[in-house]
Amino acid sequence: MRIDLHTHSTASDGTDTPAELVRAAAAAGLDVVALTDHDTTRGYAEAIAALPEGLTLVTGAELSCRIDGVGVHMLAYLFDPDEPELARERELVRDDRVPRAQAMVGKLQELGVPVTWERVAAIAGDGSVGRPHIAEALVEIGVVASVSDAFTPEWLADGGRAYVEKHELDPFTAIRLVKAAGGVTVFAHPLAVKRGRTVPEAVVADLAAYGLDGIEVDHMDHDEPTRARLRGLAGDLGLLPTGSSDYHGSRKTCRLGEYTTDPEIYGEITRRATGAFPVPGTGGPSQA
Repeated sequence: MRIDLHTHSTASDGTDTPAELVRAAAAAGLDVVALTDHDTTRGYAEAIAALPEGLTLVTGAELSCRIDGVGVHMLAYLFDPDEPELARERELVRDDRVPRAQAMVGKLQELGVPVTWERVAAIAGDGSVGRPHIAEALVEIGVVASVSDAFTPEWLADGGRAYVEKHELDPFTAIRLVKAAGGVTVFAHPLAVKRGRTVPEAVVADLAAYGLDGIEVDHMDHDEPTRARLRGLAGDLGLLPTGSSDYHGSRKTCRLGEYTTDPEIYGEITRRATGAFPVPGTGGPSQA
């Protein structure tokens, strides 16, 4: 089985619609794909309606968190999307995205960058506006060469010149809420140092003791020594090691299925989940 547990659609900051994403996943030879848009479950219905036969969808989300001033992304899988407390927190994060993005555009303009809110909003479309949309606007006007190049201290990285904080969950709270909603939590790209500061291993240990289920090991932002270090940490802490593409369509260079999760680890994730279940594809008219 080929299993990719971290992808994004136009419901947040990817460039493929949810329907296009699941079709692309099937075309890439995946057996299982997780839809993990930022702080939203809005893409579920479209993805399920378009799910090709032979592909299984894992519903999820990537939750925005922060601890000790460091941004943390928490992948949440197979939780009940209607659980009220978790739904309320996701809404608070989403509601803060527009004023935060507008403030970042304002900072860029103060730095002499001719970026406009209108263009950023157009790039985001119906998705949850975020830094990748601003980064794409910077690429368009030639300020940076790629979206990844915008995530530096010079521009949009945590603490960068144009960075603005937003409402984010404490990761311990995120674990508690996801578990209360029957879901499973995995710490996304925990040592992606090129994105900015990362939390020390002691914090990962504290999260594991609190109920964190896994850590994302195989990821494009982790080099081989980092993956080996994380695999050892997962073993020491009893965490499930996962792998995934963090696919964003054309917005990033990663490919669907570039990194994958071991089927036994996937089986354990589904075993632990009680809030929702993987959705097997049966094909449908929306594939046409």
